[in-house]
Order: sequence, then structure tokens, then C-alpha cells
Amino acid sequence: MIDGERSAPAPQVCWYGDDFTGATDTLAEVARAGLRSLLFLGVPTPQQLHRAGALDAIGIAGAARGMAPADMEIELRAVGRFMAGTGARVLHYKCCSTFDSAPHVGSIGAAIRELRTHMPNPMVPIVGGQPSIGRYCSFAQLFARAGSAPEIHRIDRHPVMSAHPVTPMHEADLRLHLQAQGLSGILSVPHTAYPRLRQATDTTVLNNWIDHVIETTDGPVLLDLIDDEQLAVIGGLIWRAASRAPLLAVGPSSVQQALARAAPAGRAHGFDAAPLAPATGPVLVVAGSLSPVTARQIAACQHYARQPLHVERLLADADYAARQVQMAAATLARGRNVLVHTDKPAQAVTAQDTAATARATGRMVADIVRATAQGGKRLSRIGIAGGDTSSQATLALGLWGLAFRCVLAPGVTVSLTRSDDPATDGIELMLKGGQMGGDFLFDELAAGQQA
Repeated sequence: MIDGERSAPAPQVCWYGDDFTGATDTLAEVARAGLRSLLFLGVPTPQQLHRAGALDAIGIAGAARGMAPADMEIELRAVGRFMAGTGARVLHYKCCSTFDSAPHVGSIGAAIRELRTHMPNPMVPIVGGQPSIGRYCSFAQLFARAGSAPEIHRIDRHPVMSAHPVTPMHEADLRLHLQAQGLSGILSVPHTAYPRLRQATDTTVLNNWIDHVIETTDGPVLLDLIDDEQLAVIGGLIWRAASRAPLLAVGPSSVQQALARAAPAGRAHGFDAAPLAPATGPVLVVAGSLSPVTARQIAACQHYARQPLHVERLLADADYAARQVQMAAATLARGRNVLVHTDKPAQAVTAQDTAATARATGRMVADIVRATAQGGKRLSRIGIAGGDTSSQATLALGLWGLAFRCVLAPGVTVSLTRSDDPATDGIELMLKGGQMGGDFLFDELAAGQQA
């Protein structure tokens, strides 16, 4: 029970996203599974829960991916206490599908150490892949596609993630990667050990296999995932273990895909998302990502007035930032779409530079939205590229929740904002990580989807 306020049935699942873009991707998965869901931007108040109504899935979007372990512990302690209080059987810590993290920042090991104290089940399933967006885990080794290109790279040889400015991936074996973050004794279950679900009698084999894994596992267990067929096996394992005691599960949105494949009958309410219609007014996109994928998207878009930002001036000159806000607002007021994007700094980017740039671009998003509204042109559709920029912008906008609207591309979700400010409530908001989406994603955001 949450502070004596909750009388509705307990949600089936809760999730915490370690950045906002990933949290909205998980929101899309639980909504498409037919679960009534809302993503809160912090531990919700009783009033916000009341306004949300009956929910089958409750999410919290956070920023743990950019935090030091001590700060993660403080944030996740409150999250874990709240989520355990909902009565949910599964608490999903949603990490990036590329598992980019480090002992000193965004530590998945630190997250597991804190959150598992709130869920009594000793088993901690870690799902190591998401085939729907080109992420695969085979014999504990992680592989990933770069953007929409067809090539698959081992994560420590990935052209982007091996050179990430804050958390470069130099180890492909997720057991060793997480061990460096203080998580020892990880059991690895290879995909070759999974039962095949080819005929009706295979169900008995699967159930026996699941019981064996549960009874012989006491701690974190890394589960391979290389194709969609394996989702039902993984989901069955998590549900069965959670039926014995509430548990913590870790991984990308494939955790929710697995749970949906193996969900008990009659638990979903159904959901049919209408395609995204063409924008009826000007669209604002702010790209704070330096990913080569985002760079291609910026270069390819044809339906925006481009407005490049010089990062050094943005961080050092308040007048420069204010002028950029007014320039974007004036262009939007004339009915034109605007793409504001950071340039690539001349010098190497540090973690401190990345965090400062995200805060500055996040504030700029909010300032442009409010300046445009004050000028009489309320924005109804916005796109933000970059995980850190998305987190900072969503906070700066003063939102308290996000509801699912549609999926624009694999791993790219459009949400509807929930806010107490009429200028920022009900906006169609696309948040995307640097690696997600095809080259023409920004134009597609403005043009909408074909029915």
C-alpha cells in the first residue's frame, strides 16, 4: 500500500528507466502489450497517481545513467521503496540496450545492489539483448547494430559505443563488464540451453527447465537473447520466479517484450495506437547528441530551418543562449519547422562537458517552448535527440508524466506530455537516443506516418 492511498489492484509490473529515452521505449512496449501505463518523471505523488487512474504498469524515468554510484543509491532507494509498495511482482531496471555504463558513472552493478534489497526474490534475471533493435547476446557476449546499418558489431568493436565519450564499451563479455561494477557471481545461461517451443508437449519440458533454473539460481543470472522466439522462454522464467516472490529484473525493453510473450491470459486490456498524423503546426527538434547516427539524421532532413549551436559559446555566454532561443522562437512563429543542433567541439569531450551541454540544451528546449507560447504559437510536437539532452529537457519543461502515443521507428517513441502548465501539457514528444532511427527520422516526425 502506498501511504494508505492505493485501493486499486496492484500493477503487474513497474519499471525505472536509467535515462528518459530508454524509459519511453519501455513505455511503448508495455502499452502495446495492452497494459494501462504511465511514465512518471519522478516518484509520483498520491495526487498524480489519482489523476493517472487505474494502471497495470507504472514507470519512472530517471537519470541514473549519468550519476555517480552514491547519487544512484539515493535516487534508487526512494524508487525501490515506492515500487515495492505498489505490490508489483516485477521491478524492471531498464538499462541501455548497449549496457554502456562504468564503475564510476551509471553503474548497473550499483543499481542492482540497491534495488534488489527492495524485492525479496534472490534471483536477479539480466536480459542481455533486444533483437527488435539489433542487439544480441550470445554466450554472454554483447553485439549491436549501429543505427539502421545492417552490420552487427561486437560491442567492444562497435564504431560508436567503443568510443562513447562518457562510458566507452571496452568489454563484450557482460559478466566481466558487470563484475567490474561490483556484481560478482553472475551465472550465465546460454541460448543453446533454452528449450525449443515447437509442439504442445514442449510446454512440459519448458516448465521443468524453468523450475530447475529457479531452484539452482541464487543471485544474478545473465540470459542470452538472439531471436524473438526466445522471448517466451525468458518471459516464462521471469513470471514463474516472480510468482514465488517479487523480483528485480534488469535489461533493455526486451524484458517487457519477454513478459508480454509469456503473460498469463486475460491480464491485458488492449491498445490500438493511431498512426502519427502530419503536424498541424511548426515542429521543434533539438539534437544534443554527437552520435554519427544523429549527424546523418541532421544532414538528411529537408523540412527544417537548421540552427547550429556552438557548444563553447552556449556554455560560456548567457546572451548567446538567449539570442538562440529568440531566433528559434521567431522562426517557429512564422510557421517553419526548426532543427537546433549542437556542433562537434574542436577539443575532446569530457564527461563534465557532456553533462553541462545536456543541461544547457535541455534548458534551451524549455525556453524555446515557453517563448513560442508567449508569442501566441503553442507548439504541439517536439523532438529531442540525445539521451542526456532528453532527460534534462523533460525536467526543464516541468512535466510530471508521459503517456504512450505511438512508435515512430524501432526504439523511438512518441509520448503525450502530462503537465500542470497548459503550455507544455498534451505535447507530442519524441525522445530518441543517439543510436536510434533512420536517416530521415526528423522529417518523418513532421510528416507523420502513413495509416
